[in-house]
Amino acid sequence: MNFWIRCLALSTCALSAWAQPVAAPTATTTTPTSPAAPAAATTSASPEPQSALDAVMFYQLLLGELYAQGGESSTGFSLILDAARKAKDPTLFQRAVELALQSRSGEAALQAARTWKQVLPNSAEANRYVLQILLALNKVEEAGQALKSVLTGLPVEEQSAAIASVPRIFARVNDKLLALRTVESALSHALTQPGTQASAWTTIGRMRRDAGQNHAAAVAAQKGHSADNKAAGPILLALSLLDKEPELVQPLLVSYMAGPVQAELRLGYARALINQQQNTQALAQLVRLNQENPEFVPAWLFSGLLQSDMGQIAQATQALRHFVSLAVNSEDPELQSGLAEAYFSLAQTAQQQGQLAQADTWLSQMPAQTDPVKLGVRRANLLAEQGQLQQARQLLTNIPTATPAQAHQKLLALAMFLREHKEYSAAYELLTQALKNGADYELQSELAMTAEKMGQFDVMESLLREMMAAKPGDAHPLNALGFSLADRNIRLKEALQLIEQAVALAPSDPFIRDSLAWVNYRLGDRAQALSLLESAYKTKPDAEIAAHWGEVLWAAGQTQQASAVWREGLLLKSDNETLRDTLKRFNFQP
Repeated sequence: MNFWIRCLALSTCALSAWAQPVAAPTATTTTPTSPAAPAAATTSASPEPQSALDAVMFYQLLLGELYAQGGESSTGFSLILDAARKAKDPTLFQRAVELALQSRSGEAALQAARTWKQVLPNSAEANRYVLQILLALNKVEEAGQALKSVLTGLPVEEQSAAIASVPRIFARVNDKLLALRTVESALSHALTQPGTQASAWTTIGRMRRDAGQNHAAAVAAQKGHSADNKAAGPILLALSLLDKEPELVQPLLVSYMAGPVQAELRLGYARALINQQQNTQALAQLVRLNQENPEFVPAWLFSGLLQSDMGQIAQATQALRHFVSLAVNSEDPELQSGLAEAYFSLAQTAQQQGQLAQADTWLSQMPAQTDPVKLGVRRANLLAEQGQLQQARQLLTNIPTATPAQAHQKLLALAMFLREHKEYSAAYELLTQALKNGADYELQSELAMTAEKMGQFDVMESLLREMMAAKPGDAHPLNALGFSLADRNIRLKEALQLIEQAVALAPSDPFIRDSLAWVNYRLGDRAQALSLLESAYKTKPDAEIAAHWGEVLWAAGQTQQASAVWREGLLLKSDNETLRDTLKRFNFQP
């Protein structure tokens, strides 16, 4: 008996949402009918509210729920779907779909959704259920027809937003080309309507990009922008294609960014330029953003970090200090994470200027959630700068870690510290022991660099070639081996071939450009080397690039220019080993 009481209680709760009272008019005048609301009979007195469910239907629903609760989902589904059809109630149809999905019967769920659509043809919800279930069943082409129905049933002002959500809905489809063809067909009408044209082209472009058709995606971005030159969608699509189709999307982006734009879009453009190593153009965007939207806090962080990376220390410090003043009291987790980056950069610039106490002060202000490994490495560098190498090593060894990823980064940081401070044997032993637990790409890369420092060039080359085989799309092992050969002035044709392969994989990387310059210098092409080194240094002012550029300038008889470059390199990193060795070889006194 208790079992039946519990079932009845459950069913009554479930049905309470379906038993809606019918409101009766209170006025004595006749209410006109309309297509949206059936005419209500008027009386001189208001009748008592009555349930939309009669006794027979209530019993049918109760049985359906009891069968579903008792494990007979198909019977319960049939009873509730029949009740939904009779009552023309969307809530009952939704319940029927839910029961079918709970019993893992996709076809039954599709049947319920289609019946819902048939009984209530103007129901946008029914159309959405049909579309989603068809996609879950991988009936992609049928889903395209459902998508048309969904869009047709929406008010015009809601269609663009719905179109923008289509790539996410179709993301589960494995056959990206089929999904693309289906959506292009479904949006054929939207492409002709001024109100939806830009959104439709953006959606098609996103799906073309996801299907690997980057050129066609860029064309879609252009067409979307032509349809509505103020719409953000085509611009966001173009930003995602900047590294793949720069010739097509860069003019569009430059034109759009010339006028006033949303702060988030300008920041997105600047970040895309940074990824392309177009730092000067990126900084121009960030400076403009700071001028036009000084209250937009993230821009101050990015401009400060970029200026620091470009060697503009005074400007970087000013921007980062301003960011800190704006973000320090914020509870926004992203700004708190940005605070850590700002403090790290401020500490680094202070350290570069010999202001070690100020650097320590910045590090002491780190947010509580700062990565302990990153903070430990920076503190260790400060100690090492003051000659306290043993204390620095001990600090790194004792960094607390909470995750395997942090433990891995701690090991890598300790190995790098040992190598940078010429404790090569200790670094080599640490890494070889760690690699006994299995291959690890980052540890292999660090071991290769350590092996080179120890003169174990065969070991280094073997490790780098293993890395090339493991990740043929990674430019860095190609560059590392090519540069090592060029630096030792051996197998120069092979070195050139390796570095050219690296350039093809990462054409914007200034360090790979530096390697290409160096091998050209070794091969006797000073003009090409100078052009490449100047370009690399402008993109990334770095002490090692400065060492190479100064040497080639000196060899070309441009000693005054070489001296200026070397002095700049010392300001960037006075203890850079390559730069120091170069100055020693040339007996250069800064």
